[in-house]
Amino acid sequence: MTKKERYSAVIDWFDKHMPVAETELHYDNPFHLLIAVILSAQCTDKRVNLVTPPLFEAYPTPEVMAASSTDAIYHYIKSVSYPNNKAKNLLGMAKKLVNDFGGQVPGALEELESIPGVGRKTANVMLIVAFNKPAMPVDTHVFRVSNRIGLTDDSKNPEQTEKELMKYIPAKYLSKAHHWLILHGRYICIARKPKCEECGLTPYCKFFSKKK
Repeated sequence: MTKKERYSAVIDWFDKHMPVAETELHYDNPFHLLIAVILSAQCTDKRVNLVTPPLFEAYPTPEVMAASSTDAIYHYIKSVSYPNNKAKNLLGMAKKLVNDFGGQVPGALEELESIPGVGRKTANVMLIVAFNKPAMPVDTHVFRVSNRIGLTDDSKNPEQTEKELMKYIPAKYLSKAHHWLILHGRYICIARKPKCEECGLTPYCKFFSKKK
């Protein structure tokens, strides 16, 4: 099977069996999505979704959060991973939005990456989820699943994986493809013991073919 054939088969399978694929983070606007994505780093979406309702109520806009303090923000997020650092980043993010972007979340990669707490992955998540722009955020699930299936050739880092996935996945599928790979990695192709017996991608999967 050629790489193009594998991509085509995997995309067709996901499109048929997971036609709706979207973030599991809860949010109501781009600002709150940005908060949720920053909090989700090395933390489960389930935990973030427990924390964000009172946080969103307390901080409905960047202006309100920018006028707050790290101690006040920490109170709401202390149960997530690395709360001290994330409280600092959230305050810095809000101030950056107010001072440099008129209180709005920007829709360009370079501008997003200039915001405290926002790396390339977070910026790409914002592009596809908030602004419906073609991008490919690569987290641990996307990195692992892409290598296992054989969509990437033993990529050594997330940026290499991003470039290869962007090259072979048609732009119209990029947003869904990101969530396909995340959800597949979260529930089926898990890190320690993938559930190959439950996976419909085994006919196209390099990892599975080596197990036989």
